[in-house]
Amino acid sequence: MAKLVAFGEIMLRLSPPGRELLLQTPRFDVWVAGAEANVASGLARLGHDVGMASVVPDNDLGRAAIAGLRANGVDCSGVKFGGDRMGLYFVTSGAGMRATDVVYDRAGSSFAEAPADAWDWDRLLAGADRLHLSGITPALGPGPASAAIAAAEAATARGVPVSFDGNYRARLWERWDSDPRAVLTKLVRHADIMFGNHRDIALLLGRDFGGDGEDRRLASAEAAFAAFPKLQMIASTARHVEDADRHRLSARIDGRDDHAQTKEVLLAGIVDRIGAGDAFAVGVLHALRRGGDIAEAARTGLAVTALKHSLPGDASLFRQPDIDAYLAGGLDVRR
Repeated sequence: MAKLVAFGEIMLRLSPPGRELLLQTPRFDVWVAGAEANVASGLARLGHDVGMASVVPDNDLGRAAIAGLRANGVDCSGVKFGGDRMGLYFVTSGAGMRATDVVYDRAGSSFAEAPADAWDWDRLLAGADRLHLSGITPALGPGPASAAIAAAEAATARGVPVSFDGNYRARLWERWDSDPRAVLTKLVRHADIMFGNHRDIALLLGRDFGGDGEDRRLASAEAAFAAFPKLQMIASTARHVEDADRHRLSARIDGRDDHAQTKEVLLAGIVDRIGAGDAFAVGVLHALRRGGDIAEAARTGLAVTALKHSLPGDASLFRQPDIDAYLAGGLDVRR
């Protein structure tokens, strides 16, 4: 199987233990993180040949991040050393009616400061059969935005399909004189698979979509397919939050000629919801790379994202037997 290449910032996530507030006690749990890195780790754990393209500082933090990805089976030969600092972010887990909160500390990071022409796409995409990007990279500033667009253009020029996860982060876009719609539109024009819902499409097209549930998703998908001729598939989840511990979740994939919609599942006793969207992308791409149709991709995407809610940290670390057990409804002890 040819290699999937993920391009984006590798970060470290710091969280207070349990459900404490930030610095309630002077301790943090630390995980390797980053949207694209999460997808790379999740797919590698499922047996896929995955490489990461990024840059980290040449210090203990950067080397630890690389070691963490390599431990999950990710090829890090495309990760360079450079710059002075590691991108960080802090997550305070929600509880009851208190929502989870995120604080970014990634301005001036090695990845954010890397010039757009720093990437040798002839080398990085050699032998690749897919490039995976997200909307977080261009939100970091004009340099990363140009780099993401250059990556998508390089993939298209070499006949490498592009998958794109919207991952809209208002707090990041607001930090610089940005035009999210213009930048994201340039990226989606190169994608054959998009991870995003009607809100992402509304941002891209500058219009709202009325109605509820499936009708709204279908209308937004049809509009996106009309606007982006290369786009073949849109995958999304719908989440209804009852409290921090109980969410209801379903998945949907729209193709140009058909669609697949899963039933809603109840997620109770949630451990950590951060990274669930990346886990959904892992499940969908995993199923498609194994030759599954969109119905199987929707079921597998929902399975992996549901499992991710049971795991602390950002990345999905599950194997195929875990997915099989979930889909079979097996909750008894496996011995």
